[in-house]
Amino acid sequence: MGDRSAFLWGVATAGHQVEGNNFYADIWLLEQVRNTRFAEPSGDACDSLHRWREDIEITAALGLNCFRFSIEWSRIEPAPGEFSEAWFDHYARVAAACRDAGLAPVVTLSHFTSPRWFAALGGWSDPEAPVRFARYAEQAARRLAPLVSHVITFNEPNLPLMGRWTATPLADATRAGLDAMLAEAARQSGSDRFGVWVYSRGEDDALAHLLAGHRAARQAWKAARSSVQVGMSLAVPDAQAVGSASGLAAYRQFAEAPFFAAVRGDDFIGVQTYGRILIGATAVLPVPEDAERTESGEEYYPQALGAAITHAHAETGLPVLVTENGIAADEDGQRARYITAALESLDAARDSGVPVVGYIHWSLLDNFEWRRGYAQHFGLFAVNRGDFTRTAKPSAQIYAREVRMRR
Repeated sequence: MGDRSAFLWGVATAGHQVEGNNFYADIWLLEQVRNTRFAEPSGDACDSLHRWREDIEITAALGLNCFRFSIEWSRIEPAPGEFSEAWFDHYARVAAACRDAGLAPVVTLSHFTSPRWFAALGGWSDPEAPVRFARYAEQAARRLAPLVSHVITFNEPNLPLMGRWTATPLADATRAGLDAMLAEAARQSGSDRFGVWVYSRGEDDALAHLLAGHRAARQAWKAARSSVQVGMSLAVPDAQAVGSASGLAAYRQFAEAPFFAAVRGDDFIGVQTYGRILIGATAVLPVPEDAERTESGEEYYPQALGAAITHAHAETGLPVLVTENGIAADEDGQRARYITAALESLDAARDSGVPVVGYIHWSLLDNFEWRRGYAQHFGLFAVNRGDFTRTAKPSAQIYAREVRMRR
């Protein structure tokens, strides 16, 4: 399996989901509009804005060597061209504390959120979007490059294209609700548009701008420090054909190929896998009726991980960093079983020759799961919604044990 000491074993968080009170972010506004599609607002989230040292400490106590977190663009650049040195200092302290604790800092530049002003200019549909993102990336690299181990430019930017592939009458109704929510956010922003990529249709021009932003960000970080490892994280389920293979081929050409092409020249491909999808001739099929399900209603299928990383490496030729893997589970025993089985599939892929540089579990904490609010539980630690106390679940020690066995 290669150099065990260099392998990254970690946990993931994301700024908007754990920090709290991310006022200047586009998604914060979407949570507040009268016709919001969010189950509840993020509010204080897990209060990691103030409790980040504890999050680092409990990660290190598990015997891990990696901590993934995101820096919030909207905090750093609350108005166009106005950068906050105080917020750069904050994220530099987080990265330095990771290093002091023996954790490699893996930093995400864009984990679904952007500044409100960016959305009100059209988000990624605006031709100037790549320049704006490059400016942010350059400033972030200037301050953080000496401290960071790995940089992820975008988190799952292929999700809107995956959503277009799975269109159904129910999805069409959801789409209409999202469009109405975005329109209200535009009105409140004094604009005729409010572009939020993760809730977009993944239009071709916006996609081209986003991928240009990825390349510009990579160049900025490499210019600041050539040894920093830069990549993009994609949602890569274990996609399996049912019947003819033509549907699977079409799905991969549509939802994966543009991104696999864009990461050529990166140092790694980030893979985020939660299960499998079954693909018929024209669309993703429902979960089998007899399948075990997770708390989110998805199929319990931990062995998807090995197939997904094998596919991603075969398509890109790049080393793989598993940047997210886990399940929503209200019964922690299911998560414990999932971790063990997923890591066994990871072992098999590595033994077959797939170059994997790390595994990062989603998530450290039960946190704000976007439109689903706080109803679903991905964390190794429960978070008390009243006083934010972190309490380890049994699965946290299961993960720690599995890691010890492999180091």
